[in-house]
Parts: sequence; structure tokens; C-alpha cells
Amino acid sequence: MATKKLNITQTIKDGVQYGLKNFFPLLLMVILYFVTIWIPYLNVGTTIGVYKAIIGIGRGETIDPTAIFAKENFKNLSGFFLLFGLLYIGIVTACLFMFIPGIVMSIAWGFAMFFFLDKKVSPLKSLQLSYDSTYGNKWRIFAVEILCSILMAIICGIFACIPKVGVVLVFVATIVCSAILLAIEGVMYDFFSKRADEIIAEKRSHCHCGEAPVAEIVETDDVKTEA
Repeated sequence: MATKKLNITQTIKDGVQYGLKNFFPLLLMVILYFVTIWIPYLNVGTTIGVYKAIIGIGRGETIDPTAIFAKENFKNLSGFFLLFGLLYIGIVTACLFMFIPGIVMSIAWGFAMFFFLDKKVSPLKSLQLSYDSTYGNKWRIFAVEILCSILMAIICGIFACIPKVGVVLVFVATIVCSAILLAIEGVMYDFFSKRADEIIAEKRSHCHCGEAPVAEIVETDDVKTEA
């Protein structure tokens, strides 16, 4: 299967367009998340809620800011923390090999949590699925993230130079930019979600091809017996 390439400029463009079109729901969600991130246990549910919101963005759904407080976000916390632990241990271990492998693995596993929540696969399978689906596109993902980070830094840097109100403007700009960045992340997830579906379908077809139908096995055995 030929590896499809992520279009860097189109991804950013589509993300910005979605972000502007759904700006206020996204902004409210980011504000609610920043306010509640300091509350123990609740911050786990809201974090999962933000992941689910990004999945919805990829599908072009309208965002409900209060959905980050949904009770269903607290389901399967064991799997969530297991995957979080595997990601942390794996990336830290990779960083021991001169840091660059850590960056590569953080990109390769960057969609694992989304696949875990969206595709309903195990933590280990979500890591592998993220690695496989991003194959051949890691530098493009890195380019999108770097370009967005540079743009955000420039905007915040300009506001920081404004006397007296600079700090406030930087804080506001950070929240606004975060909303747009979530939209761009959602567009990227949509691309790799489709790639993951193709990989899953391909693996299933290979499994079926390697097995002979039961009817054929029975008929073969009958022929041999009669002979």
C-alpha cells in the first residue's frame, strides 16, 4: 500500500478555517479546561474530554464545550493511565539515545491516545497503530507542529512588547492560539484516522486470506476418506 502524504499547508489552512468557524465553542472549551486543569481527578475527565473533542473536530462535528465534563469520560481510566505510562516510559527511554529518538517516538506515538479512545483498541495496539499510520509522515507532522509553534511564539512575542498590558495580551493570545491549534490537531487526526482504518482493514483481509473456508476443509477431508 502506497503511503499517503500529509499536505502541510492544507492541514494548517483547514485547521484555521475550522477554528475560525467554530471559534467561540473552541475558545470556551479551552477556557474551561484551563480553569479546571488544577482540580484533581476532574482534570483527568476534562483531559479525556479534550481528546474526544479533537476526534470530533476531525469528523467536522460541532463542539460542545461542556462535553469535557461528561461522566463517560471517566470510563476505562485504567487503560488511559496504562497508555499514558507506556508513552512516558517509552519516550523517556528513547530520549536516552541522544534525544532525537525521543522526538521521533513522540511523533510516531502522537495519535495513540486518540486511537485508544476512538478505535476502541488496547493501549499496546493503539501505540502500534499510531506508529504504523504515521509511517512516512513523521517529518510532515513535525513541520506542522513547528510552524504552528513559531507562529504562536511570534504573536505572543509581539504582544509581550506592548507596555503594561503585554502580559495580559500574551495570556489571551495563548488561549486563542490553543483553540486554533486544537482544530489543526483535529484535521491531522482525521487524516491519520483514515490511514489507520486502511491498515486495520488490510490486516483483517490478510488474516482471512490465510485461512481456508470451513466448507472447503470438510469437502477435502471427505474426498480423501472416500478415496
